[in-house]
Amino acid sequence: MRERGVEFDVIEYLKTPLDRAGLERILDLLPNSPAELVRKDKNFEALGLDANQYMTRESVIKLLLKHPVLMQRPIIIKGQKAVLARPSEKVLELLD
Repeated sequence: MRERGVEFDVIEYLKTPLDRAGLERILDLLPNSPAELVRKDKNFEALGLDANQYMTRESVIKLLLKHPVLMQRPIIIKGQKAVLARPSEKVLELLD
C-alpha cells in the first residue's frame, strides 16, 4: 500500500481489542465465511479448541472477543469492502 501511495491507519487490535460492533462490521464487510477470520495456529491448538465449533458468525465473535490473538490478519478495509490480506497480494482486490 505504501508503494502505491495509499494512506492507511493501522489498528493494533491486541493493544486496543475490537469490541462486538467492530467484529460485526468486519464480518459484514468480508466476503469470507466467518470461520476464515479465525487463525487455526499454535495458539488455537494450545487452547485445545476444535475448529468445527467456530464456524458460525456468533461463535467466531465470542471466540475473538475472548481471544483476540486468534484473529486472522491483516484485514484491509476500504469503504464498504474488506479483504483478509493473506497473501499480501489480496489487498490489490481493493486497490485496483
